[in-house]
This record gives sequence, structure tokens and C-alpha cells, in this order.
Amino acid sequence: MFDSNKFYKQRLSAHMKELSRYLRYMLNGHLMIALFFFISAIAVYYQQWLARLPEDFPTSLIIGVLLGILVSYSPVRTLLKEPDLVFLIAAENKMNAYFRNVLIYSFVIQLYVILFLTAALGPLYFASFPDRSGNMYLLTIAVVLIFKVGNLIANWWMLKVREPGVRRLDLTVRILLNMTVFFFIVNGDMLLAGITTVLFAGVFLYDSSVARKQPGIVWDLLVEKDQIRMQSFYRIANMFAEVPHLKNRIKKRHWLVSMVSRVPFTQSHTFDYLYRITFVRSGDYLGMYIRLIIIGGLFIYFIPNVWVQILFVILFLYLSCFQMMTLYQHHRTTMWLDIYPVGKDIRQQALIKLLFQLTLIQTILFSLLFLFMQEYAGFVIALVSGTVFTFLFINGYVKSKLT
Repeated sequence: MFDSNKFYKQRLSAHMKELSRYLRYMLNGHLMIALFFFISAIAVYYQQWLARLPEDFPTSLIIGVLLGILVSYSPVRTLLKEPDLVFLIAAENKMNAYFRNVLIYSFVIQLYVILFLTAALGPLYFASFPDRSGNMYLLTIAVVLIFKVGNLIANWWMLKVREPGVRRLDLTVRILLNMTVFFFIVNGDMLLAGITTVLFAGVFLYDSSVARKQPGIVWDLLVEKDQIRMQSFYRIANMFAEVPHLKNRIKKRHWLVSMVSRVPFTQSHTFDYLYRITFVRSGDYLGMYIRLIIIGGLFIYFIPNVWVQILFVILFLYLSCFQMMTLYQHHRTTMWLDIYPVGKDIRQQALIKLLFQLTLIQTILFSLLFLFMQEYAGFVIALVSGTVFTFLFINGYVKSKLT
């Protein structure tokens, strides 16, 4: 007889082994050093910023929005796979214990985000409301946990609805209600918070009634959602190790390809062309590169100390170069590259050239930000130190990893 509880334990065990396999590579020395530097710098300047916090700072609005988004984003990790579409449909009426367990698992693995965000927002809360006791903030955290459970269950019910428009509308309404509830709680308007909570309860009960009217579980939707989340994890893990399960997403971007693919039509530029269009079209290389530029620029702009700004310039150049190195292994499963009449040294030089061009562009953008802030000494230091670091890192570390 099929035991869904036992099946869940087997599926969870396999899932945890899969995660731990790649987390060993992801949580390496490079990443831990970068994280330590990030957290230390942010903590120092966060504390300094709180010391001169304006009296009219919209703390209630900011905390309300962040907590509302936090509880609204409550994905259900079903751990389902494509073969389950064939083998588990027949046992649908015996899967109650399995889905109850995945709901509990989904809540538990999201607790760390709740703890991290509430801990980060705590100093802002007490700096803005020094007359309030710690019990008030603990009460707010308790409400966060309750709303997290409610949104998780509501998301599960809406996964029984096939129409994406209905799911999007329901999520939009709940996000707005969640933000409003926490805005009123942080602002101290408990009566309005109670009224908004009643409205949320009405949406919650409506979702329950809609789910009960559905004919059954939408298995293909559950598998698709879980695959999307696993592919996101694999894309991050692929920065640190080879991931055979990764499915590369291809985006057309014709206009951008036409701009970057202008290379001489010669054998020696074969991989120049390939790596350029791969960077633009495949995976999330371009998006990751742009995000690092934006995030790095924000850190540089808001941090007041010029030497710490320079350190962040170097740090984000390192992160960009380190993550773009995976381009070299991107086509490892494409056997046609092995029959190209092109030497390995040409392939390596093509990647080194592209990495140098990308990091040099990033260095120039960071340096121009110093000009915008009228820090002329910082402009010169950022430009020189960024260029020197790029040259040394690529010709030292990157080359050694490509041999």
C-alpha cells in the first residue's frame, strides 16, 4: 500500500542530499570572505546612519512594505518531479499527509528569512520609537509568523486554480493587505490594523472556498513551480561548480547580439563570438552583471568613507569576474565544440579578453560615479586600483583556473 508519509521522507532525504552537494562548493572561502565584509561594513554604517536618523523618516511605511512583501512571498516547495505526473496522479487521494508535510517544510525553510529581516529592522524600529518596549516588537514578529502561515496556506489553495490571472489578482490583493496591516501595526494604529486583518481573513476564506470548488490538484503546475525554483538554485550553484541538471534559458535579444557580435570572421575569433553571444543570451549572465553594477554603485554612493568605497569597488569587480568565469564551462555538454579546429589556448584567451573588457567597463562606471559625487581623488584611485586589480586577478587567478 502507498504510504505518502514515507514517500515524503524519501523525497526530502534526496532533496537535502542534492542541496548539500552544491552548498559545499557555494559556501567556500571566497564567498564567506565577501559576505563577512558585506555584513561588517553594512552593520557599521547602518549604526552610524541610525544615530542621525531624521525625525520624519517614514519608518512605519518602510517596515510595513518590507514585512508585507516578506509574508506575501510564501512559495510552497512540493519536491515533485516530472515522473510524478505519471506515477502519482493515481494516488492523489492518498497524498494528504505528503502535502501537509511539504507545507510544514516550506514554512520552516522560510523562517531564516523572517529572523534575518526582523533582526535587521529591529534597530530601525527602536531608533524611531524609543518609547516602545521590546514586547511590542516581539508582538509584531508573532503577527508576522501568523500572517506567514496564512499566506502560505492561501498560496497552496491558489495552486489548485489553473487560471494565472486569478492567482495574480489574489496575490496582488493579499500583498496590499499585508503591507497595510503591518504599516498600521508599526504606526500604532491597532484599530485600523484589526479592520485590515478582518479584510485579509475574508480573502483567506474566499481562497479556501475557491480551492474546494476545484476538481483536483493541478499536478503540472506544481511540478513547473518546483522546477523553476530548483533551476534558480542551480544557476547560483553553477557559479561555483558544474551543475548537470541546469537547463539554460535562451533569450533572443537580437539588437544586443548585433551590437556585441561584431568580430572579424576568422578562426582565431571563433570563441570571441561564442562567449559574447552566450553572455548576452544565455542564463542570467547579463542580468547578474548589471545587478552587481547597480548594487555596487549604491554601496559606493551611500558609504561616506572614500577608502571603504574603494574597497567596495574592488569587491564588486572581484564578484563580477569570479561569477563570469563560469562562461568557460557553459558549453561543456555541447560536443560540437570539441571538433572545432581551434586550439585550447585561443578559447582561454577569448574568455580572458571578455572578462577584462567587462570588468574594465565596470571599473569605468564605478569611477564615473566618483566624478558625479565630486570626489576627484576617489575617481583617480578607483580607476587605477580597479584596472590594476582586474589585470592581476585575471592574469593570476583566472588563468590558473582555466589551465
